[in-house]
Amino acid sequence: MKRGKKYLSKLENLDKNKMVSPKEAINWIKKNHYANFDESVDISVNLGVDPRKADQIVRGTIVLPNGTGKVPKVLVFAQGEKAEEARKAGADYIGGEDLAGKISQGWLDFGVCIAAPDMMKHVGKIGKILGPRKLMPNPKSGTVTFELKKAVEDSKRGKLEYRTDKNGVVHCIIGRVSFGLKELLENYAALLEAIIKSKPASAKGKYIKSIYISATMSPSIKIDPGKSIEVAEVA
Repeated sequence: MKRGKKYLSKLENLDKNKMVSPKEAINWIKKNHYANFDESVDISVNLGVDPRKADQIVRGTIVLPNGTGKVPKVLVFAQGEKAEEARKAGADYIGGEDLAGKISQGWLDFGVCIAAPDMMKHVGKIGKILGPRKLMPNPKSGTVTFELKKAVEDSKRGKLEYRTDKNGVVHCIIGRVSFGLKELLENYAALLEAIIKSKPASAKGKYIKSIYISATMSPSIKIDPGKSIEVAEVA
């Protein structure tokens, strides 16, 4: 991949083999980002699991303490009182068969899809569209539920679903470069704690193999998993 001059200039001042603390890594990201938009701050956690085995897939959901910096548009499949509950909670789009038909025609102007269980008959018809885009409601992620108020509010607050990819790596956003150091450290700590708690019982050996952090346009920095997170030390 060809890199731009700004990226390469930042790379010159970075020792790619050196592992640093989470605080040092986030500070570097905040001081060295250069894009003219509010870049996301992303982490990649390489886990010692075999994602080819169903019992070693690491997945879960979390609402970050300080959100992600992005409020998604939320679509809810619901009817009657549940539709009104979703509306009051702040859902952007609410419907049933009508919405499924609209989506089947190519409309995808939303970032989260939630469904009441009794509406999955409509959602199932568009599973081939929603699934590849990671928009398919799922009971394990809390997006197939009758508790629509909580589901919508959590999504608006920045609820994340994390899951290992085919290489055993979890990729997640923990905020924006405009966030304060403490906010990013708190989000990082919360996500890492959730991933550690999700360790499969069948996983053997070293669980967290490596952690990298980067902004949207910046080089990645390797974090030492053994370093303390130092949230309490930040004013």
